[in-house]
Amino acid sequence: MKHLAGLALLICLPLSAQAQEEEERGLSLMERGAQMFMEGIMKEMAPAIDGLEDLADQMGPALRSFAKEMGPKLGEILDEVEDWSVYEAPEILPNGDIIIRRKPEPPLEEPETPKEPAPQIDL
Repeated sequence: MKHLAGLALLICLPLSAQAQEEEERGLSLMERGAQMFMEGIMKEMAPAIDGLEDLADQMGPALRSFAKEMGPKLGEILDEVEDWSVYEAPEILPNGDIIIRRKPEPPLEEPETPKEPAPQIDL
């Protein structure tokens, strides 16, 4: 029995020393695991992020030009339209024109009036 207690004590000493060492460094086991997880995700995502940067470099000048030319006109349209929910999605016609149709208004329902029996006349 004394041997088992001594063995358990010897096993626990390095574990407690390791835990104390991690606490002194400021990272708990959960924090270290989360850090390792995030590092793995960043390594996996690096090629995709690089691809997005290349795409942004290619598209940047065209988007700036579009915003410079169309920005004021789009602002005027936004000021004119009060409620965009009454319009359908824009449609590009074969000739290149873009139209935005107004949604059809729902039919007005006539209130139901109770039908009264025709008055009877006694003679």
